[in-house]
Amino acid sequence: MLSRLLPCLLLLLPLTALGQGFSHLQELADDGFRLSAEARLIGNGEPGETLGRLSPQRQLAPASVSKVYTAAAALARFGPQHRFTTRLVGTAEPDAAGVLHGDLILDGGGDPALTTEDLWRLVQRLHQAGVREVTGQLVVSQWRFGPVACQTTDRCEGKRRVDNAYSALLSSAAVNYGNWCVTVAPAGTTGAPAVVTACDGQADLVRIDNRIETRPADSGTELSALRVTDGQGDVMRVSGQISTNAYPRELYRTSSDPAEQAGRTLMAMLEQADIPVAGGHTTTTLEPPATGHRLAAVDGKPLQELLLRTLNYSNNFMADVLTLDLATAARPSLSQGGEAIEAFAAGLPGHGPLQLDSGSGLTPENRTSAAGVNVLLEHMFRQPSLFPSFVAALQSPSNGVMRFIRRGPQVFQDHVMLKTGTLNQPVSVRAAAGYFRTLSGRWGVFGVLVNGTGSTPYLSWSQVLDRLSVDLAAMIRAN
Repeated sequence: MLSRLLPCLLLLLPLTALGQGFSHLQELADDGFRLSAEARLIGNGEPGETLGRLSPQRQLAPASVSKVYTAAAALARFGPQHRFTTRLVGTAEPDAAGVLHGDLILDGGGDPALTTEDLWRLVQRLHQAGVREVTGQLVVSQWRFGPVACQTTDRCEGKRRVDNAYSALLSSAAVNYGNWCVTVAPAGTTGAPAVVTACDGQADLVRIDNRIETRPADSGTELSALRVTDGQGDVMRVSGQISTNAYPRELYRTSSDPAEQAGRTLMAMLEQADIPVAGGHTTTTLEPPATGHRLAAVDGKPLQELLLRTLNYSNNFMADVLTLDLATAARPSLSQGGEAIEAFAAGLPGHGPLQLDSGSGLTPENRTSAAGVNVLLEHMFRQPSLFPSFVAALQSPSNGVMRFIRRGPQVFQDHVMLKTGTLNQPVSVRAAAGYFRTLSGRWGVFGVLVNGTGSTPYLSWSQVLDRLSVDLAAMIRAN
């Protein structure tokens, strides 16, 4: 009797309980992980056929899948060709001899990808404007935002020590993604300390504690770096070994004060260009005076190029600077920037709840659903002037920069464009979202959020991608 009733009982269960279309992902739910998943075709003017679903409305942490919201909101606000401008402003005009009797102000424009190359262009244009000397100070103005309060453990700990490049602190006047860079080269003789210098010239931009030994040829290169901060500022503590026949290597670690880092870097360039600044450098949160004189300016890369870097490389610094650029409040917090993105998503019919305390996804409190992500993706698909820039910033598993996504059936690798998200604390998060093309050429969207719990602390990408790729491949083949 029970065997006859069981099929009937199964028919009464909701489709989400059966993992419709996601039979392999369902195994993770059976193991105790919390899932929200949905895959559906894009219809003609309305949502298309749902191919798979697992609690699609469940609110879970999306990790770096948050960045697709940031990218979409930025494209909608600024457009693909928008460029952020960084300026040099004088409190006075230079005299006939090229002397600026006042301060030189670096007006940080919130460019997420301002680099030393851009600063060199500013210095060159300052020289072209006739400036040969500054009697006052170099003032780095982060009046738009910065220093921004840290909201994650990594960023808060990074104020005193850090062993990574992804948790950079935020400022509208930051350079090189808020990171110090040093180049490590072997010495000429075995046993000697390696040669360690700043990446951007010979100036000592950051103090270096060199503990790297030069070893014989072909003995291998193993390097580590820790940025620590003491009463005198930042120190790059580098250790390990490099073989005599190794090529130079670059090491990046976040600075404790990105505006101060920008000031030190620009001062070194001004000195090299023989434009002395008598008063040294400082930072401020005040806006340059309205009476200031624009002396030089440089436009950053177009937004569509910024998004390619932000999403392809999952650059947290760039995503959160863009988040702050989107905020409407004066000197916003990262949460206020997140509110601007939430307001954008609220205008998408059928999206549902969204919480973004950061646009990068570093904040574990971020919440959305697979269904919500798909509403966003379909909305962007229907924006003909924005969609090419948006989808180009996603990765194809077969040739994406993140090698860990190169797995699963070939049809999955060749017919999917996606963004992934990873967190390990306080629980494991593995998330993926993007577009797929079926064998008949139809477009579809998918979102998959997998969150661990206290009783399921470990979650690898292979556990998720091996199952997701098989499920999506079946949908692609069947349609």
